[in-house]
Amino acid sequence: MRRVSLALLLFSLTVAATAQSAPAAPPKAASPKADSVAAVDRAYLQSIWDGWAAADLDKQSHFYAAGPNHLFFDVAPLKYNSWEEYKAGVAPSLKDSPKVTYKLNDDLQIHPAGPYTWVAGTLDMSGTTAQGEAQKLTLRWTAVLEQQDGHWVITHEHVSAAAEPPEQQ
Repeated sequence: MRRVSLALLLFSLTVAATAQSAPAAPPKAASPKADSVAAVDRAYLQSIWDGWAAADLDKQSHFYAAGPNHLFFDVAPLKYNSWEEYKAGVAPSLKDSPKVTYKLNDDLQIHPAGPYTWVAGTLDMSGTTAQGEAQKLTLRWTAVLEQQDGHWVITHEHVSAAAEPPEQQ
């Protein structure tokens, strides 16, 4: 009986050792859909800002991740917790605002990282007030984009303007 137990123990240890040294299954290849998504580039990012200039929030939704837990910081108010909240919050200010344009500046940085890309830079917002006065404001922009359903969407964004410098006396 002792020999049978010893033989079973040795057999069990051999099977366990063989299982541990078996080659792991190769990692799954990326889906063809993910490979076919074009990289984030300046033109795509400028189209996001052209969408804001058009003030069509339904079309702009294409660029933003839907659902909760996506944080968006804008010039005012402080933050939105989802694209749906962002859209509802900015809609009133876009309704009667003067036409503006946005142009990404040459300091734009694009950092791809697999299914994510983060971008940072400044952009110029230009427009005319209701009184006809031309205005220009430089904004800071940082965004994280993620591949979702075959295209890039913003999952986190921060837009801000520098505080005005103190008046010189």
